[in-house]
Amino acid sequence: MAKSLIVTVLGGGSFGTALSSIAANNGFTTRLWVRDAALAEQINQQHRNPRYLSDLDLPASLEATSSLESALKGAGLVFMAIPSKGFAQVLEQALPFMHSEQIIVSTTKGFEEKGFKLMSQILQETTGFQHLGILSGPNLASEVAKKHLTATVIASPDDLTRITVQEVLGNNYFRVYANTDMYGAELGGALKNIYAIAVGMAVALGMGENTKSMLMTRALAEMSRFAVSLGANPMTFLGLSGVGDLIVTCSSPLSRNYRVGYALGEGKSLDEIVASLGQVAEGVNTVRLVRAQADKLGIYMPLVQALYLVLFEGHNPEEMASSLMGREQSTDVEFVLPHDEMLKSAQKITRITN
Repeated sequence: MAKSLIVTVLGGGSFGTALSSIAANNGFTTRLWVRDAALAEQINQQHRNPRYLSDLDLPASLEATSSLESALKGAGLVFMAIPSKGFAQVLEQALPFMHSEQIIVSTTKGFEEKGFKLMSQILQETTGFQHLGILSGPNLASEVAKKHLTATVIASPDDLTRITVQEVLGNNYFRVYANTDMYGAELGGALKNIYAIAVGMAVALGMGENTKSMLMTRALAEMSRFAVSLGANPMTFLGLSGVGDLIVTCSSPLSRNYRVGYALGEGKSLDEIVASLGQVAEGVNTVRLVRAQADKLGIYMPLVQALYLVLFEGHNPEEMASSLMGREQSTDVEFVLPHDEMLKSAQKITRITN
């Protein structure tokens, strides 16, 4: 691929900063858009982002700007690294400076509350472009910045999108795998935040490795069950954007969602946690949205239901953890034994034991 391709990253947070650094270091003309003109000037002068990953030395070739028009002019590949709450707004502001031949890739993990939409769905509806994709996986920005060996997934039904992102971002410490299941990969990244809260809560309650393993495994079953109802491929959840992202988010105290769960397990209220963190972790809002959607579609998600009661109805975390053990004993691996068949088996056992 020609190094003449211009890469633009919209969003100067931790992950946007890390991605722009990779693309620039790989020899591509790279621009980083941030909202604040003073911050853009600081980045250009100091070759560091003082607000995020401040220890990361950025390539001198990386250009920061607060102008969407300047950022997008001539760009062939655009990464949208914008939090879910502001994603649609920034996209609408950027659209006049975009064109249909551009490749647009979302790195955002979450849902838009209005209409329960994924970021890829917002991209499709707003732009109508052909070359769209999402980037997802176990990618803690601080570790990417330190050049720890990391892998990610570019998911898109479009060949050009997958190939281009692999060429632009791939290097000796950041490996990019391809997948065609855009919704599945994106749902994995969004849903895993829920279960990091559950694991953090379990750890604070003094539960052991068996419990953590059980929670992550059952989380994988819930995630795939929910995603398949929305048209995703269940096999996607065996990959980096599914089990891979789930493991890193549920295992790392660096995860804001894990810290929310831990604080809940210590007996703190959601208001206290928000005051301490300075913002609501993405998973908190995701619990509320997914619970409503699961109820609407009739999808069995006991972990989500239990977390909802703790987060929004003030239930005791320890009681909720115990209640999970008294629920229906379902299948181990989702889709191996149909849910209806499992219910029939349970009914037979009940008749025999009674």
